[in-house]
Amino acid sequence: MLARQFTAAGCTVVSELDQADLCVVNTCAVTAQAERKTRQQIHWLHRQNPDARIAAVGCYATLKPDTAASLPGVAWTVSNADKAHTASIVGAATQQVEGPVPATRLPPLRTRAFIKVQDGCDNHCTYCIVRFLRGASRSRPVASIVAEVQARVEDAGCREAVLAGASLGAYGRDLGVPGGLRALVETILADTDVARLRLSSLEPWDIDEAFLELWEEPRLCPQIHLPLQAGCDDTLRRMGRPITTERFARLVAAANAVIPDVAVTTDVLVGFPGESQDAFQESYRFLKRISFAKLHVFPYSPRPGTHAARLPHQVPRQVRGERAQHVRELGANQRQRFQGRFQGREMPVLWERRTRSGRWTGWTGNYIRVTAGSNADLCGKITRARLLALENGRMKGEAIL
Repeated sequence: MLARQFTAAGCTVVSELDQADLCVVNTCAVTAQAERKTRQQIHWLHRQNPDARIAAVGCYATLKPDTAASLPGVAWTVSNADKAHTASIVGAATQQVEGPVPATRLPPLRTRAFIKVQDGCDNHCTYCIVRFLRGASRSRPVASIVAEVQARVEDAGCREAVLAGASLGAYGRDLGVPGGLRALVETILADTDVARLRLSSLEPWDIDEAFLELWEEPRLCPQIHLPLQAGCDDTLRRMGRPITTERFARLVAAANAVIPDVAVTTDVLVGFPGESQDAFQESYRFLKRISFAKLHVFPYSPRPGTHAARLPHQVPRQVRGERAQHVRELGANQRQRFQGRFQGREMPVLWERRTRSGRWTGWTGNYIRVTAGSNADLCGKITRARLLALENGRMKGEAIL
């Protein structure tokens, strides 16, 4: 979105960082690690191109504008409230510059388009600062989303659209859209030519078993990301997560029963304040029982201004790290087991790019990364591929042309 805005304003997207006069960093503040990575990225950009001015936009710039402004090379900080107007804000301050101000290069979106359909959050998770930084849930009109998806198909050759939002499952509630996200998905599938449609993250209380009927349409990718955060009901309650492990397990079981080859992935937050060793073990056993396709694991990071940061019985940093590593090992085993189920199968793969080693890399509908050798230009093509063997966490395959 930002790259298109700068281009429309007369800027040039350059191919090399040292050619840029302006770098735009969309910052994050969801965890302390995210903040650290944001600062590292800005320091790195400044070292690589000391003459370029940097615009820090987004959550870190909203949460800590003074700190962001003090980082080397940062000339602008743009809050979430103003992020949609970044090009105008930067442009107004650079009118004295002769000629267009180039923006840094983003990877060409030839294969997958990420379509932001919603922002903001109305949930009250006690550890999370997103709703304070992003505000209340806000949805885009259906017509504009459909038009963007079709435009990305026709103009950029995108084969897959990924619907994204801070709270995607809440789509349409603020607009009174009948059917909400389900209606949006049905309309996109009916009114666009996109070859594949993927949903990003869905809170488990925002969907039910009836929602899973959407996957009767084969163009909807068989992958569902359902953030759980903890497999212990007491921890979930203190997190402010309106879900129980029993309800979550029923939803996952229904997805596995209804959607062939589905990959159910999740987020796990370990070391939440008050999480005893018994509670952690209970959570671990639940994660093991569900057997996800992939676990995204995070040690709890106190966010100033959230309720959880003020709770007693904060878990020591070292214990949080040890628990996170324990769950990551479980996740690695589950991921390998899930991918191994498809070894020897033929599956459609959307090929994205050729790696430095000369092999093509792409994704199945259920989000297994596949690599294959081919002299043909596979970029943006969906072909059948034979999945041969797991190699360093990726599936080695053979493109069938």
